Amino acid sequence: MNLSLCMIVKNEAATLPKCLNSVENVVDEIVVLDTGSSDRTVEIAKAYGAKVHRFQWCNDFSAARNEALKYVTGNWILVLDADEILTPEIVPQMRSVIQSEEYLLINLVRYEVGAEQSPYSLVSRLFRNRPDIRFSRPYHALVDDSVSAILTKEPHWQIGYLQGTAIHHKGYQKSAIAQGNKYAKAQAAMEQFLAANPDDPYVCSKLGALYVETGKIAQGMALLHKGVSVCKENYEILYELHYHLAIAYNRLEKPQKASAHYQAAIKLPIYPILKLGAYNNFGNLLKAAGDLKNAKKAYEITLKIDPNFAAGHYNLGMTLKALGLFTDAIASYQKAIKLKPNYAEAYQNLGVVQLKVGNVQASLTAFKNAIALHQEQNPEEAKKLRQGLQEMGLM
Repeated sequence: MNLSLCMIVKNEAATLPKCLNSVENVVDEIVVLDTGSSDRTVEIAKAYGAKVHRFQWCNDFSAARNEALKYVTGNWILVLDADEILTPEIVPQMRSVIQSEEYLLINLVRYEVGAEQSPYSLVSRLFRNRPDIRFSRPYHALVDDSVSAILTKEPHWQIGYLQGTAIHHKGYQKSAIAQGNKYAKAQAAMEQFLAANPDDPYVCSKLGALYVETGKIAQGMALLHKGVSVCKENYEILYELHYHLAIAYNRLEKPQKASAHYQAAIKLPIYPILKLGAYNNFGNLLKAAGDLKNAKKAYEITLKIDPNFAAGHYNLGMTLKALGLFTDAIASYQKAIKLKPNYAEAYQNLGVVQLKVGNVQASLTAFKNAIALHQEQNPEEAKKLRQGLQEMGLM
């Protein structure tokens, strides 16, 4: 089976090489649709052997992605963006699954690098090359609608997913969002789609979450509640709706309602790694309410799901510290730091606990690391920590 990479790009010279390096010796064809680059994007793509085509941008991601599909010749299609890379660990599974006869679409787990909330999502990015599989929706372009239509007529097909993380994505980091004006672009496109599709639970979820993120909480919650009411058995979308409602209620300082929606999200029968954000945030609510025993359980579940979740180790450390389990707290902070070396808060709290158990030198080392990192990330916090240590006679 031949596998084709299909991409749309614009001014991606900084990120494209890493993306294309990640699929070297994995795909048999690279199709790149350029929508108006003024940098070296096209030159870079051609250097990797890509077939490059041009397209006049029309503010519709689906239109661009469907144009790119016209040039693909492989039996299977892998879709990546330039700010994504394919993980090498997933390649053997991918090669195996596209040899099978029963699958029409394979969902891939995507990790959002630097995400402050839910770090994992399921994306429909690996599918058979058929003329009736096409993207829809102007911003969050998906093939799901066309795949659902095919399954209605041809129910013998199956949809699957690969175990483990397949894609690393850097596009949702704060700097990337600001640089690309992503929120404004997303809102305009989704509002246009919502006007024509007012009962679509997916757009209710995505636009509702965007409204909450940008401070339009009442508008966001109205859409999210509407999405819950019209969403039937698409559990991934229902999870997102409950998850973002919980975030909204938490911002309104209504922890009981937030907890109820996190619990509703957690109970849904979806791939466990997708629930990581809900378990972690639910743990935060429990910890804030003083329910340390159940907060500890929630964080332990996050780490069972993903042992490399640095925030989970940090939050567990904070809970263990509050429970007076200082040795265990030290171990948790150290694991968080190993996974995330620039974790200033973990160093700072490690310093606190080391001091509590009498390890003064280890405490000072941790505090100095915290100050150095805070100086880069938050100079005011570095100043406060330095002053506090001076007042205690430790510096």
